[in-house]
Amino acid sequence: MVHSGNVAARDDGELAIFDHRMRTLVISDLHLGTRLGRDVLRRPEALEALLEAVSRADRLVLLGDVVELLEGRATRAMEIAGPVMRAIGARLGPDREAIVVPGNHDAPLVRPWLRAHGGPATVDAAIPPAATPALASLTGWLAPARVRVHYPGFWLGDGVWATHGHYLDVHLVPESGYGIARGLLGRLPRDGAIPADYERPGVPRVTGAEALLTRWLPRPLAAAADDVAELLQAATMAGLTPRRGLQLRLAPLLAPLLGAQMRYASLPALARVVHRLGVGADHVVFGHVHRLGPLAGDDPRRWRGPGGRPLLANTGSWTYEPLLLHHARPPHPYWPGGALVVEDGGPPRAVGLLDHLGAAALRAGLQRPARARGRRSGTL
Repeated sequence: MVHSGNVAARDDGELAIFDHRMRTLVISDLHLGTRLGRDVLRRPEALEALLEAVSRADRLVLLGDVVELLEGRATRAMEIAGPVMRAIGARLGPDREAIVVPGNHDAPLVRPWLRAHGGPATVDAAIPPAATPALASLTGWLAPARVRVHYPGFWLGDGVWATHGHYLDVHLVPESGYGIARGLLGRLPRDGAIPADYERPGVPRVTGAEALLTRWLPRPLAAAADDVAELLQAATMAGLTPRRGLQLRLAPLLAPLLGAQMRYASLPALARVVHRLGVGADHVVFGHVHRLGPLAGDDPRRWRGPGGRPLLANTGSWTYEPLLLHHARPPHPYWPGGALVVEDGGPPRAVGLLDHLGAAALRAGLQRPARARGRRSGTL
């Protein structure tokens, strides 16, 4: 079916009138400027594919971890992010909108302002686009598009709430186990919590350390640490099986560390966040764990909160993770280029915007451990 205005020309030659729906494109986890060079939007083919999708959207939501600001290379990361954001803003133009919802790896965009104002009190707090110098740069690059900033989430429409999802980390820490008492880890937010309760110092988290390791370790060790962190994160998601392309060569080593309470834990943890914050959404869109879904073949029961609500959907990421994609081909839940399309009146729909690109186009310039250089990369 070919669309033109509000008339759809069907393949059988008939014409059908359809109601215009606002189409929102949601992407997250671009991680522009990462030290290891795994952010694929530096590649011209990947950027052009995103821009083509942006041109067909009425609104773009950047749902966190747009710029990698936790590796101690903030200036360089912003330099890399600038051309990408300018291209997106130019493609949106003055008549369309970009919504920025920071995550944990780009939290410095808003954290100083939040601390000065007592933290976010609501689940969709509006943040001034120039709240910090870094945020002012980012929102300025997106001109001439109209830009709004919200944190920790944004209502895409009736019953559809979007958030980066990093609050779920708090609930990945088991209530007891690993020889550490809950009292030593800090108190979890309870029912009736506000977002500021998830932001306070001392709240336990189990992810984010990978950025610090990547910052300080030599490149070969940093790459290995990043691989392990991605594998641990992937192990908390539903539908992770070797037949989807993940070669768990490190599984015998890591299995004792994962634990039953960590397996397939991200989705229930996010549902717990939604409940604790009192978010009355039918659909919740999030990023953070880099796993696009739900996809065909996924167990839909794993993508639902208790009692069947809310329905959960993840944006995937725009990073190429060699360990997760070893000998993999698209479509694949961890293939770069994941996005969600949300149309008024419909559920979020997962799409792979880079499924037409092979690994060679996405791995160009990828930093690899010294021992791996010079080896035959193979076809992924």
